Amino acid sequence: MALWGGRFSGKADVKFKMFNDSLRFDYRLAEQDIIASIAWSKALLSVQVLSNDEQLKLESALQDLLVLVLHDNQEILNSTAEDIHSWVEIQLIDKLGDLGKKLHTGRSRNDQVATDLKLWCKKKGFALRQELQTLEATLVKLARLNQDVVIPGYTHLQRAQPVTFSHWCLAYVEMLERDKSRLENCLSRLDTCPLGSGALAGTAYAIDRTALAYDLGFKSATRNSLDAVADRDHVIELMSCAALSMSHLSRMAEDLIFYNSGEAAFVEMSDQVTSGSSLMPQKKNPDAMELIRGKSGRVFGSLASMLMTLKGLPLAYNKDMQEDKEGLFDALDTWQDCLAIASIVLADIKVNVERTEKAAQGGYANATDLADYLVKKGVPFRASHQMVGEIVLFAIQKSVALEDLTLLEFKKFTPLIENDVYIVLMLQSILNARKALGGVAPEQIEFALKEAEHRLLHEKS
Repeated sequence: MALWGGRFSGKADVKFKMFNDSLRFDYRLAEQDIIASIAWSKALLSVQVLSNDEQLKLESALQDLLVLVLHDNQEILNSTAEDIHSWVEIQLIDKLGDLGKKLHTGRSRNDQVATDLKLWCKKKGFALRQELQTLEATLVKLARLNQDVVIPGYTHLQRAQPVTFSHWCLAYVEMLERDKSRLENCLSRLDTCPLGSGALAGTAYAIDRTALAYDLGFKSATRNSLDAVADRDHVIELMSCAALSMSHLSRMAEDLIFYNSGEAAFVEMSDQVTSGSSLMPQKKNPDAMELIRGKSGRVFGSLASMLMTLKGLPLAYNKDMQEDKEGLFDALDTWQDCLAIASIVLADIKVNVERTEKAAQGGYANATDLADYLVKKGVPFRASHQMVGEIVLFAIQKSVALEDLTLLEFKKFTPLIENDVYIVLMLQSILNARKALGGVAPEQIEFALKEAEHRLLHEKS
């Protein structure tokens, strides 16, 4: 049974019905549609469209339906209903007869779906926030365990300056903090209730929409009925949050894929999140991270698709907007899955301390510190930079590290260099020197770790 038909004398083409129907994906909104319908029945009671007895019967039937869909919403897919709103109404009519037909009074599928989708986004957003927090906590724990492990830092994929593995972990903690903040801001903005906006002009019944919004757990009702049914900003924003966070996860994945490679061998991933080759017995492939890197593209694609769908739509509702759900569901499911898998990968990763330290000592990563040493001797930095570049070239030609040059060799370039230079060029000295906020000095790492641990503890409580 369709929710429309009086205007039509012929049946819809079978292929068009399949093309038009959305139950195959919007069945996921069953819980939200039932909850919103219960709230709407109370609103209809308040304006005397329903009697107290009628409302109680409707609510009881809807509660029974809610138990059913929470147990197994896949059963919905056996129906030929057009969408989830039709399915819920059909169930009510089957159970309550004409009373079931009264529930849609003053309501449109336009404000229904807008409300359902926002309720779903709120619930999904909470789950995503939990996953972000879990991954953040996993990174902080990993950082604490590897606080003194030195690794090479890179720019242009060339060894640049030594950092610590803890510092690397905390860099991604910062990204996740921003991801969490963006998600929270988005959830705050979408926390307005469209129900009672009708098809586009508002409902003809004197319903207290603010009370209705509160009943559904929203902080307020929407202010404009045209905007309320046409608005999909929250869909775009959530997809945008997902896309940006996935770019962070993809960068992390790329780092770990490189760190896990035979060429770097900085880390080893657990057997739980790696797989082998069908041909080469020795292989242990970082599939979990490669899939995270790959899945970022589908999330970006969903965002681009939705932006293109909305950009030319006139007010208010257009059937194009049915395209919002599949992309949103897939993008947020993918994001949630990737966050969960990243936590599993990082919870059981092993760091090769000897290998990372050896790598951090290579590539003339202490060249900047030699330049700073000369600055402290009174040499202008630009001149110091030029001089150290020449010393590095000399060391490269000799195939030795800077710290392995003799004092006489250093003095060929400037008499200002003394024996104290060798302490400056040591790995620990390089780290100790970066004491400014956000640097890699041990006290700064400890400060950052304590701050992150405090934030997570506060959020958990």
